[in-house]
Amino acid sequence: MGIVVLGTVALDSVKTPFGKRVDLLGGSAAHFSMSARLFTQVSLVAIVGKDFPKKHINFLSSKKLNLTSLIIDPGKTFRWEGEYKGDLNTALTLDTQLGVLSCFKPEISGVQRKIKNIFLANVDPDIQRHLLGKMHSAQLVGLDSMNYWISTKRKELIKLLKLVDIYVANDQEARSLSGETNLIKAAKALKRYGAKMVLIKKGENGVLFYSDKFIFSLPAYPVEKVIDPTGAGDTFAGGFMGYLAKSGKINPVILKKALAYGTIAASFNVEDFGLARTAKLKFADLEHRLNKFRNCFVF
Repeated sequence: MGIVVLGTVALDSVKTPFGKRVDLLGGSAAHFSMSARLFTQVSLVAIVGKDFPKKHINFLSSKKLNLTSLIIDPGKTFRWEGEYKGDLNTALTLDTQLGVLSCFKPEISGVQRKIKNIFLANVDPDIQRHLLGKMHSAQLVGLDSMNYWISTKRKELIKLLKLVDIYVANDQEARSLSGETNLIKAAKALKRYGAKMVLIKKGENGVLFYSDKFIFSLPAYPVEKVIDPTGAGDTFAGGFMGYLAKSGKINPVILKKALAYGTIAASFNVEDFGLARTAKLKFADLEHRLNKFRNCFVF
């Protein structure tokens, strides 16, 4: 039981057709944790600056996250500003300030080094590898990335893929890294890089899971009003990896259910800005919506 997530804890400023929010608590590790916490104990590994509001740390603590490895540095917190237009599938990045993230060297306690489940959320591949090298008992390792690292640190990312079990990417990232336009071919190419399993997020079109023995595709949950998609992919990964960590084993049935939980968690995330919706989530909420989702397939 338990999972370590390495990633960003950030201050996000977001504009969508439904409004604008400034300095929201965000980041890949924060969004991941909001869904993973519903399944297992989450140890969050990240860095923030002295300007990071104390209320956000109190909030993360209130969600029973282990913050032992959250570093508070004298510098400034990582900030991201983006805008969504049209169908809200893609964010236009307006500003990125790395701040303390530019010199981040993750540290982790002796107890946390023994945790068997690890998720390397979106951050520099060198930082991801640094953390992975500190773990003693890894049995299930998931990895996420983004187009920026695919473009600037492709070799480092491909080397890292040889050390992980599950590579998580959106459809654009999968095509970019693999050089294939067809997603099945892209998944096969990414598998050849080393990851045992490949999970391709397709936004409103659902998710594709690929391994040599098992291929599965699941549609997205039909959400009537999408307010802010920021962090939906990380929230999906949290639900997916959280359920796998809770289960303690992997087989086709468990993988399908993990994909379903991730899909449902992401559907809550997009219904409000930042963490506003997922912060209130309880496991019973996931179960209720999952039952409704199951009914979509009865014919």
